[in-house]
Amino acid sequence: MDSKDFIRQMPLHAGSLVAGPTFWQRIHIDVPLMLLLLMLTAYGLIVLFSASGQQWSTLYRQGTFFAIAYAGMLIIAQIKMQMLRRWAPWLFLIGVCMLIAIPFFGTGAKGAKRWLSIAGLPRFQPSEIMKLVVPMAVAWYLAHRTLPPRFKYVCIAMILIFLPAGLIAIQPDLGTAILIASSGLFVLLLAGLSWRYVLAALTLLGASAYPVWVYMLHDYQKGRILTLINPESDKLGSGWNIMQSKTAIGSGGLEGKGWLEGTQSQLNFLPESHTDFIIAVLAEEFGLVGVLILLAIYLCIIARGLMIGLQAQDSFNRLVAGSITLTFFVYVFVNMGMVSGLLPVVGVPLPLVSQGGTSIVTLMAGFGILMAISTESKRITR
Repeated sequence: MDSKDFIRQMPLHAGSLVAGPTFWQRIHIDVPLMLLLLMLTAYGLIVLFSASGQQWSTLYRQGTFFAIAYAGMLIIAQIKMQMLRRWAPWLFLIGVCMLIAIPFFGTGAKGAKRWLSIAGLPRFQPSEIMKLVVPMAVAWYLAHRTLPPRFKYVCIAMILIFLPAGLIAIQPDLGTAILIASSGLFVLLLAGLSWRYVLAALTLLGASAYPVWVYMLHDYQKGRILTLINPESDKLGSGWNIMQSKTAIGSGGLEGKGWLEGTQSQLNFLPESHTDFIIAVLAEEFGLVGVLILLAIYLCIIARGLMIGLQAQDSFNRLVAGSITLTFFVYVFVNMGMVSGLLPVVGVPLPLVSQGGTSIVTLMAGFGILMAISTESKRITR
């Protein structure tokens, strides 16, 4: 009997030739995604140190938020997706109740109520939680239905999307409302929504532009749109941010002026240089090369997230992974668009680079869900 015959006659017991889970799979970490996030974190801290006026306190505070966010990401990655699927509708109901409570019990600043404080705990923004809860709730609803979804299912999904988005828009917080609506709409698109519905929605959106402008937008929101069209009309007022941002981006050239050498940021010509407009600081100091490096990291993260979605084992996981990844893309697109003068300023930070606390924790929680989906898929495949 030769070796081939011997191998063919060997009894194959379940799992006898299948390798067990790797160390990283046992602790629920997707290695490529983790490495990319660490690269982005390090790059962001370098840029933030310069954008904040070389303040170590800002860097320490951001590092603390990152430590909390990474810990939260690892904890969430341990949760089974079946459990998140069962929790999704209840989390949605709790989130909507908190949004309804904000006008009555919330706290705020500059005319906007966006925060809640429950039982003496530190105040938080329920809208940040809804960035993850809304796509999970829509995915939970559609995963039980035949895909592509029928019209009545699309209508119910739209209620799940625009009920919290509308409650957030009236706080007012239009930027966050747009992000949350996008996260839910991505789930619908990934579920195979018919292009007839998409075209009908675009037609309705165009027809509603005038009444929205007249009756729904606040004066400051109209001002942002007018500033986008002609920032030179108020150079020292509403157009100042965009003009200084463009100046910083253009002056960086190919290789930039060097780290800590940017004039627009270091001399305080650029407002909000450490938050919404931090990409202008990066462009001035590191030039086009630095921006392309950042974009490459972002694109790799997005590609990895989409790959995780493609490899997911069920509809709920695929829809959630795709929505989280594409919403991350919207973060990047909207921030860079508004800083470069292509979109109105809506207060969307550059993800994991701008100074922030709640937004960092929320984003990393989303990546924790992606890691849970990734490692779960790999274990099932093995």
